[in-house]
Amino acid sequence: MHFQGRGYEASVDTLTFSVVTGPAPSEECGTKARFQLSDAMEDGIWAASVVDQQDNVLLVQFSTPANAPVGLYRLGLETSTGDQGSSFVLCHFVLLFNAWCPADEVYLESEEERQEYVLTQQGFIYQGSAKFIKSTPWNFGQFEDGILDTCLTLLDVNPKFLKNSSRDCSRRNSPIYVGRVVSAMVNCNDDQGVLLGRWDNNYSDGISPMFWIGSVDILRRWKNEGCQRVKYGQCWVFAAVACTVLRCLGIPTRVVTNYNSAHDQNSNLLIEYFRNEYGELQRGKNEMIWNFHCWVESWMTRPDLQPGYEGWQAIDPTPQEKSEGTYCCGPVPVRAIKEGDLSTKYDAAFVFAEVNADVVDWIQQEDGSMRKSINRSLTVGLKISTKRVGRDEREDITHTYKYPEGSPEEREAFTRANHLNKLTKEEETGVAMRIRVGQGMNMGSDFDVFAHITNDTSEDHVCRLLLCARTVSYNGIVGPECGTTTQLELTLEPFSEKSIPLRILYEKYCDYLTESNLIKVRGLLIEPATNSYILAERDIYLENPEIKIRILGEPKQKRKLVAEVSLRNPLNVPLLGCAFTVEGAGLTEEQKTVEIADPVEAGEEAKVRVNLLPLYVGRHKLVVDFESDKLKAVKGYRNVIIGPP
Repeated sequence: MHFQGRGYEASVDTLTFSVVTGPAPSEECGTKARFQLSDAMEDGIWAASVVDQQDNVLLVQFSTPANAPVGLYRLGLETSTGDQGSSFVLCHFVLLFNAWCPADEVYLESEEERQEYVLTQQGFIYQGSAKFIKSTPWNFGQFEDGILDTCLTLLDVNPKFLKNSSRDCSRRNSPIYVGRVVSAMVNCNDDQGVLLGRWDNNYSDGISPMFWIGSVDILRRWKNEGCQRVKYGQCWVFAAVACTVLRCLGIPTRVVTNYNSAHDQNSNLLIEYFRNEYGELQRGKNEMIWNFHCWVESWMTRPDLQPGYEGWQAIDPTPQEKSEGTYCCGPVPVRAIKEGDLSTKYDAAFVFAEVNADVVDWIQQEDGSMRKSINRSLTVGLKISTKRVGRDEREDITHTYKYPEGSPEEREAFTRANHLNKLTKEEETGVAMRIRVGQGMNMGSDFDVFAHITNDTSEDHVCRLLLCARTVSYNGIVGPECGTTTQLELTLEPFSEKSIPLRILYEKYCDYLTESNLIKVRGLLIEPATNSYILAERDIYLENPEIKIRILGEPKQKRKLVAEVSLRNPLNVPLLGCAFTVEGAGLTEEQKTVEIADPVEAGEEAKVRVNLLPLYVGRHKLVVDFESDKLKAVKGYRNVIIGPP
């Protein structure tokens, strides 16, 4: 602080500071404080003390209580000398949660984890299927220009703020409360939230969820268009945007993916599929199992719960079911899910079902009655994944949600959760089937899948096999058929194995494949003599071609850099309307798209150059998306280390 005329004199001058946040600040709500300049700092309260004084310049340091509400503050100063006084607004500042402060509710002990879960601006989101996990790069960009202001706006347009602003601002001292608000505000189902969800593959009046490669563009669109919802999001987009907002506010956060994720609408921990005699799902009668589902975990204490429930909390911003009247979910301790403690706040039962629900398939017989089928191919809650700390690798965190299968601890958790279905012994049949795949399941290729059937009994079994492939969205909605074969009389000799092939052709799936690149193969084995049904399913992910990225020039701070981005057309037809989109925190100020005017012929290379201007020294990720008429949502990335100028 610079004083005019003379320097500060402690014996003569009294300096009183004030901090306020929110539209109706009050000391009783914790959104207003007054404190005098003192000789030494005190922990746990608003305080100011002198660090240094030279002539008319006074250097002051401030400390805040660890439980102060986060948000935008105004810092004021009142000076008095004798009976004369003046007041000034010194500045505005933003107070965030602090994972480095042991007294803060989001304190995280590991420096490596703080770097990853608060400061890292890029990462991976895991998609594909449980048998073929696909890592998708994402630019979180929580420190990019304007993102903090956008996150504060998000807090200030949430319905709780609009209803009672002073109470809302007061409660922003709790990461539990802020996490719940962010969960609701990332979707727009009840409010002026950021993203509109859509899952019907019809995105022509907006942007396909598969197109996005980062949160920055989404949040800027929302803010610049007057908090109008951005079209469109799906689970990983909701989760990634929530991760950006929560990291920006200082809460350690990571995106997690659960494979074979159940959406249990009636809270009975059971997903029932009703199928016709061909094994096809009957419309409108089914709860769903999503191929994968993403949410976030945030690190915080839970003073509102019993000891042991601090740590990672699941928060799910995808609008699925209402929680206390609002489309949000969590935070719920991951530990409570593992223990089967379903009464725990918030929404433990729903998240427990996502990773533990049982599946029952009912087949409608010719007389209209329903017969239970055996389906060993579908286990809910597999390969729960997040990015490993400090490395571009996947970490499997399934063990944090579930005890080992068949263990006494698992049985205790299921008993506590009253999960009766999982406690009953499964019947053994002696005949089993699973779907196997061959090699080379790349986008544009023809490939084989197999129904692999084993008979471990000493008797012949005469069966009927229906083997069918359909395109499928990641949320389990099946599309048209793209391959089928039927064997009306299949004899299984004692102690034998059989593999029945099904050829799947590009020309059959090319027009119906969704941007998830998934095909569901279903086998139904019927034994008329015993009236038994065995069902096996497998989701196949078709791998996209690789995007190659070359960096031309020496990567130095504030020096122009060129990225050459290319992709080879793997299809036997030309690609039209090709475009590359790139972005990367610290490498580009905004997203850049380069279109290719000419068709890219079969086997030929699409190639563009993009100018970059790195602003910061260090390791950054350049994230790339490729779009065309027949090949969509192809992702790639390259790590770029920027040196000093």
